[in-house]
Amino acid sequence: MSTLQASLMALTLAFGGMAGLAFAMDRHYAQLTQRREAPARHRHALRWGGAALLVLAALPCVAAWGSSVGAVAWLGFLSAGALHVAWGLPYRPRFVAWAAALGGVVGLVALFVSFAAAIGPR
Repeated sequence: MSTLQASLMALTLAFGGMAGLAFAMDRHYAQLTQRREAPARHRHALRWGGAALLVLAALPCVAAWGSSVGAVAWLGFLSAGALHVAWGLPYRPRFVAWAAALGGVVGLVALFVSFAAAIGPR
């Protein structure tokens, strides 16, 4: 896995995770759906899904840079993901939701494919 691939995977997963955590909050859920508060089931799903994506974003970082530099890179990608969500939410919350969902799915598929290729037969 190249560092560019790891960076793109970590950034898409961090963006999806941060968007999930943001939309679990009533304020941002209302921006997206025009409802006052998120149902408890949606809130829990968004929190757990967002947290899982953030944890999974650490895998390509550690695989590409090792544990010490990978942890620092992971924190940087978490910050970049949060920054993109914070910039997009006030202006285009639906776009952020769709982009985060797409980014999360693409990041998960890319992560699965790269690790399957790494442990597969040679």
